[in-house]
Amino acid sequence: MTSLDVFRGVTIALMILVNNPGGTAYYSFLQHATWNGLTVADVVFPFFIFIVGAAIPFAFVSKLRQGTSRKELLGHIVRRTVILFALGLFVNGFPTFNLETFRIMGVLQRIALCYFFASIIFLFLKPRWRIILATVIPIAYWTLLTLIPVPGSGSGFLTENGNLAGYVDRLLLNGHLYTQTWDPEGLMSTIPAFATVLMGVLAGQHLQSNLTPQTKSKRLLFFGGLSLAIGSLWSFWFPINKNLWTSSYVAFAGGIAIILLAACFYLVDTKGYATVTRPFTVLGLNAIFVYVLSEIVNLALIYANIPLTQSTSTTLKSLIYERLFASWAGSLHGSFLYALAYLAFCWAIAAILYRKRIFLKV
Repeated sequence: MTSLDVFRGVTIALMILVNNPGGTAYYSFLQHATWNGLTVADVVFPFFIFIVGAAIPFAFVSKLRQGTSRKELLGHIVRRTVILFALGLFVNGFPTFNLETFRIMGVLQRIALCYFFASIIFLFLKPRWRIILATVIPIAYWTLLTLIPVPGSGSGFLTENGNLAGYVDRLLLNGHLYTQTWDPEGLMSTIPAFATVLMGVLAGQHLQSNLTPQTKSKRLLFFGGLSLAIGSLWSFWFPINKNLWTSSYVAFAGGIAIILLAACFYLVDTKGYATVTRPFTVLGLNAIFVYVLSEIVNLALIYANIPLTQSTSTTLKSLIYERLFASWAGSLHGSFLYALAYLAFCWAIAAILYRKRIFLKV
């Protein structure tokens, strides 16, 4: 499924652009919504989780056909989950590793937990449970966040400090969150992300069917549009919110992911436009490595102090941004050009690995 690699590569490219602006000024569509709402930046993470799910049927079915036992696959699942979670902890701590404020959850940690959950469901429960859980989990999460009262706030409050997910995070991970009061990849908000990864599993399972490529694409487009409609309607009662990973957000972002997967499948695997999309395939085949590389190098640039005078200094990242980009393109456009250059750097590393046929898997 080259289309999955292409979709993964597009997602990683967007993730790098979103996470690595040169300065504080940046295009609004590449910035996350402050709280409720949706921008391009807000669909990148659910895309990645959706793709993790879509790849599971292809990976596991082929291994089962080769004679690998479910017990052996379980060992692989546990090992991969631990490695992904540990990588996330390393990225969170780098380079100071201050245990007093060490953030526990994060992007790779959520991916690890979603991968583990979806893999177990796929291997050990009957297929109908994938549909049941993908439906029930968002409804249950909606019920929990709107009906269970939060001490000091009451029930149904979805503000930064008044929601149930933030309260649970403060209760269990206090001092180890992204902010003082909540975490966008917190414990409770990971539960609805399980529905996102299961949507990916169902999409991947559909692509494995014996239907014609055209029928597969059309059905994916239909279900993607249906999911978009459900998310839009649901948002009137449960706003679209990435930080809380609300149920309307699950449906809406999942719908976009299904539609984009259908487009990639039709263009790449059906029509054969693999050559045109190869730059994204290069990123997609080493996605986790490229993501970790982008985060570590960015942090290294931020922590590298460059003295300007005897009393002043700046970070290496700021120096590169201001002198090579902002100095002639301005703060807004320069910030985007810096992100593009950073993406080009990460892609060049991935291209070297691709040329040498080195694919770093977890």
